[in-house]
Amino acid sequence: MKWRAEEVLERLASLPAPGLRAAPEGPASVEAEALRGDHDLNPELNPQVYDPGRPLRDAAVLVPIIDRPQELTVLLTRRSNALPDHPGQISFPGGGVDPGDADAEAAALREAQEEVGLAPRHVTLLGRLDTYLVRTGFSVVPVVGLLHPPFDLRAEAGEVDEIFEVPLAYFLDPANRQLHSRVFRGAERFFYAYPYGDYYIWGATAGMLSNLSDVLRAADLEGA
Repeated sequence: MKWRAEEVLERLASLPAPGLRAAPEGPASVEAEALRGDHDLNPELNPQVYDPGRPLRDAAVLVPIIDRPQELTVLLTRRSNALPDHPGQISFPGGGVDPGDADAEAAALREAQEEVGLAPRHVTLLGRLDTYLVRTGFSVVPVVGLLHPPFDLRAEAGEVDEIFEVPLAYFLDPANRQLHSRVFRGAERFFYAYPYGDYYIWGATAGMLSNLSDVLRAADLEGA
């Protein structure tokens, strides 16, 4: 199925406020109204459970959908290998919400401008996905934005090694969402992954892309 910008706009606009849903493949012990996060498939990793005294830091990412003439694409970055946290991993532009940011949307736009040189004037904000809790102590608001070319991008030195695009249709195909696992601190942990060419998209980024896919495909699933 080839998605058009108008259809994405229509589907996101018709949705209620962002939900608080667990992952579709999450274990039965995860309540349906639980926040999404790394713990969707591993309930013991919920930071609100294993470290309740640690405050969660507010963060935001921009989920950028580019309106290309041929098809819609999703903009992603490869984090710098020089970073102390998650070096080399695939992510959305984003980071912590600063005191000067009016809201999550402002933070996401600011971070996107800093990390990839994307000017806010090229972005139409479409809405929010579900808040996503990261094991390392962040509460992340994914903000979906439609990007209008042409625009010039530049990777922030020391933060971003690469900027690339993946067709939105790839993430909307259920066959491409894979369930992988690794041993972490002596236990097997499960997570979503979207292998794409030389890119291995996993963890929080894959979880948010899974949420985006669920949201955009909801009408199709209801009619199935």
